[in-house]
Amino acid sequence: MVERMHAKDILIDAYSRIQEEVHAAVEGLGPDDLHARPGADANSVAWLVWHLTRVQDDHVADASGLDQVWLSQGWEKRFGLDLPRLDTGYGHSSAKVAKVRVDSADLLTGYYDAVHEQTLGYVRGLAAKDFERIVDERWDPPVTLGVRLVSVLSDDLEHVGQAAYVRGLLQSAAA
Repeated sequence: MVERMHAKDILIDAYSRIQEEVHAAVEGLGPDDLHARPGADANSVAWLVWHLTRVQDDHVADASGLDQVWLSQGWEKRFGLDLPRLDTGYGHSSAKVAKVRVDSADLLTGYYDAVHEQTLGYVRGLAAKDFERIVDERWDPPVTLGVRLVSVLSDDLEHVGQAAYVRGLLQSAAA
């Protein structure tokens, strides 16, 4: 007998792939490579991973009614960025991108892993009917939980792919 796969199982698998890619994008990079920008207004690996993590943390916390890991687990203080407390990076200027600086890749992966754990904990508890719940009425049509989780997933995949690309550019330039 073949076991049925539920929407939450697909989301758990997909979010786990993001986690693998986040680790691969930053593994072994020092601060110089994490902050390198391939162009004057381009995003760094550090900014891309921080941003995708902040968006996931913000959006999943909002949809689930949970606190953002950024605040509840002290990541905001650990990062110590000169940005507003709830900033997710959306619409950042080049100057604000430059403010996202970290001492090590471990800070980025630590924060991502904490957000990932909260996301998966929430998704594991969902029933099929939960995906139909409206979580944002500011759009037409209103956004359901299922659509929001897929939207975050899409955004995360886009940004982790960009981080991997920037990493590849850096490695090519160093060769």
